[in-house]
Amino acid sequence: MTRATVDVARGARVVTLRVAAVIEETADARSLVFEVPDDAADRFAYRPGQFLTLRIPSDRPEPVARCYSLASSPFTGEPPRVTVKRTADGYGSNWLCDNISVGDTLDVLPPQGTFTPASLDTDLLLWAAGSGITPVMSILRSALVRGTGRVVLFYANRGQESVIFAEALRELVARHPGRVHVVHWLEAVQGLPTAAQLAAFAAPYASYESFVCGPGPFMAAVTEALTGAGWPRERITTEVFVSLSGDPFAEPAPIADEEAGDAAQVEVELDGVVHALRWPRSRTLVDVMLADGLDVPYSCREGECGSCACTVVDGAVSMGPSAILDQEDIDAGYTLACQARPTTDSVRIRF
Repeated sequence: MTRATVDVARGARVVTLRVAAVIEETADARSLVFEVPDDAADRFAYRPGQFLTLRIPSDRPEPVARCYSLASSPFTGEPPRVTVKRTADGYGSNWLCDNISVGDTLDVLPPQGTFTPASLDTDLLLWAAGSGITPVMSILRSALVRGTGRVVLFYANRGQESVIFAEALRELVARHPGRVHVVHWLEAVQGLPTAAQLAAFAAPYASYESFVCGPGPFMAAVTEALTGAGWPRERITTEVFVSLSGDPFAEPAPIADEEAGDAAQVEVELDGVVHALRWPRSRTLVDVMLADGLDVPYSCREGECGSCACTVVDGAVSMGPSAILDQEDIDAGYTLACQARPTTDSVRIRF
């Protein structure tokens, strides 16, 4: 194992991207296509289903940052594209839909997220509702281009007019006959799907990997249907949309001498490299890694997105309540670096 120190300038994670195109998807959804500078190309390499964090211009006293999923595929040669759907009273989504034009720029954090298949050769059962189609579309496109498995998509919307990517989905079905099957569920016609209806739909695909994204009630219904039908937990992956209240773009405050005096020793394995750090008990692991110039994976710094999930290999940490990790995850040693603080004198962490 190699030990190294990485020297990264403060704020190096933040990249200003130019909007190369704006695509009107539906009456209340639009896609923003970004032009990535050559010197940032490596940092903006992404996996299907990941998201970008955007800083939204604002005259509010508090900062505004929002996470939007990538709808593009990293395997088709297209530039990265996020899709934004207006939400009622949503400052970020409405500002982007009302104000962004071609040539504008936005501050962006590199791609993050764990809503991505381990293998694109696996048979996939994809579930989406509303704008939840965005990361699912990235996975679907990528699986058809790079993978060998079959793909089934269940896509729920209120009505035909709210179906994002309707034409693109028709084209994918025509281009890949036999490999992809798309089923549209329209609330205006069929009502809300019940857990029993969802379970019946899933029954022929019991060996598939499931990925679920959409409003909370929809994801809860799908998860209930799958688990009730005996679907193994490890074959169900969900993505949760969150509105950030903090500022993931802000640099952490410098570590004071008195904080450094009460510190644990931590070894962090990141991208195959082990870094030895002092970890003050008053600071989160993300704060400590950023202060040391490490390119730590994170997006929200609020325990909401799961981008900084890591494994406690040795030692122990404390962490507040999390909607991302359940007790089974915690028992397996997972923690969130943006929430974790050491409770033992030495800790080993692996990302």
